[in-house]
Amino acid sequence: MRRPAAPLVPLLLAALAALAGCGGAVRVEPPAPQGEAVAACEGLAGRLPRTLDGAARGESTPASPYVAVWGQAEIALRCGVPRPARMAATDTLQEIDGVGWFADPDKPALFTAIADTAYVEVTVAGTHTAPSVLASLSGPIGEMSSRPG
Repeated sequence: MRRPAAPLVPLLLAALAALAGCGGAVRVEPPAPQGEAVAACEGLAGRLPRTLDGAARGESTPASPYVAVWGQAEIALRCGVPRPARMAATDTLQEIDGVGWFADPDKPALFTAIADTAYVEVTVAGTHTAPSVLASLSGPIGEMSSRPG
């Protein structure tokens, strides 16, 4: 005899899996900065805003001083990433408050700040306004570059 509750099991499992993703730390792979980028990125971590474009600062896993997230990783920052592979020496950067930003032509949500000491990658979900996010981050990133070593 077939039990009527059996069709509900897949639905229940799907609901539990969706709830497991809500709240708590989100997974973001931390970069491995080298040289002077290590100290610059550690200093940047303390200057980042608590809220960004209306999203509260969250936690990422694994925990890293080189990663910051807002919301459920709707906005993610990784400091000390390698130079963007798609960035050519002749590319024009978008400058916001003295910080040059490279917009990846293949990934419209991915932006990289070109600082003196480190590259800072920022991913902005479509639910947020990228220019506003980048403007809010340009101040702290600009300070990272202007600090004497």
